[in-house]
Amino acid sequence: MLSLSPHHLQAIQHHAHQTYPHECCGLLLGQITAQEGQWHKQVQTLHTADNSWDQDKYEFAPTEVHLEATRRYWISPQTLLSAQKQARCQGWEIIGSYHSHPDHPAVPSECDRQWAWPQYSYIIVAVANATPQDYRSWMLDDNHIFQPEPLHITNRSMRSVMR
Repeated sequence: MLSLSPHHLQAIQHHAHQTYPHECCGLLLGQITAQEGQWHKQVQTLHTADNSWDQDKYEFAPTEVHLEATRRYWISPQTLLSAQKQARCQGWEIIGSYHSHPDHPAVPSECDRQWAWPQYSYIIVAVANATPQDYRSWMLDDNHIFQPEPLHITNRSMRSVMR
């Protein structure tokens, strides 16, 4: 289960709105604990990121189709390192990421699956005409297949969004 505050969800949806028609992206920083034999992840803050996708920079990108930032996202290594340092200073860790799907459902793509890491939570926000429509959280199972992850919106006040 992934828990986050209404403020965090609003910030993710606002980020998706602002970046439309491109995909937005960011990292979820917080804590992971085992509760009753299940992983529970608590988001403490968001680390927003610029979508630095540039197909021409990454040799692993498919060459048969040119994909823009409207269909892909990339969080730079520098941003990942910054977020990791920020999390460690607070006693947290990176527990997942979020991104938007402009004019597509909040369901992981094959590319999302191929690039996903086990144990991370992946929040996807569907955005139509710049308006967030739906959001869902996903997690890889033991067979590297995405499964829906319960998403709990808490009423606790959490830390703000960081860059």
